[in-house]
Amino acid sequence: MVYNYLIVLFKNKEKRKIINKFQTFKKTETEFNSLLSKNNSIIFEKRFDNGHESNYELAILQKNSDIQNSIFIKDDFGRQIKVELDDDTYTISKVTNYKVEELIQDYQTKSKITINQFIKKYLSDNGLKMLSKINNKIVVQNDDNFNLFTLKNDNDSERFIDSLSELFINEKRNDCIFVKDSSIAQRKYLYDLLVMKGFPKSYLFRHSTTHPIKK
Repeated sequence: MVYNYLIVLFKNKEKRKIINKFQTFKKTETEFNSLLSKNNSIIFEKRFDNGHESNYELAILQKNSDIQNSIFIKDDFGRQIKVELDDDTYTISKVTNYKVEELIQDYQTKSKITINQFIKKYLSDNGLKMLSKINNKIVVQNDDNFNLFTLKNDNDSERFIDSLSELFINEKRNDCIFVKDSSIAQRKYLYDLLVMKGFPKSYLFRHSTTHPIKK
């Protein structure tokens, strides 16, 4: 069956995934708006993939008719770029920026978790917690307990701290201290403390988990 409308996820201007298919525009638009509404709740979005910056957009594709409207989007420099498809069966009728949720590596369980899972599991206990950035890692200290989390690079770990800090301010939570910048002496003390807790020094010193893959 050939559908009249598709909702498609684009990554860096290339079609990545068909999310849903419809015959009527009304149902398509309802689902499209619902996805955008849910998208607003994402706290920490994906910005890097395979070592490259990644930007995502959500679009409605309409089966071609005699009348076609060209769609233009702005690039990072504010220039108007015409959206082209490699499939002339459909044309883009609507497109907007979209956030794809980023996952972080839980060092303790060797699994990837969302920021909401992170908050529920590691930041819900009573008492004052401290979150520190160390390269592409996040360290959570609660009394004498230390937990470690890994992100893709230094930029991601900095964004993670900023996103959480903003969330806690908005929710009027004051049970966490966020440390994004520290002195050389403070970083050395934290390295030594983590090594004493059993975390490998070579792992702590790394700044990235991915290296750019040639396109």
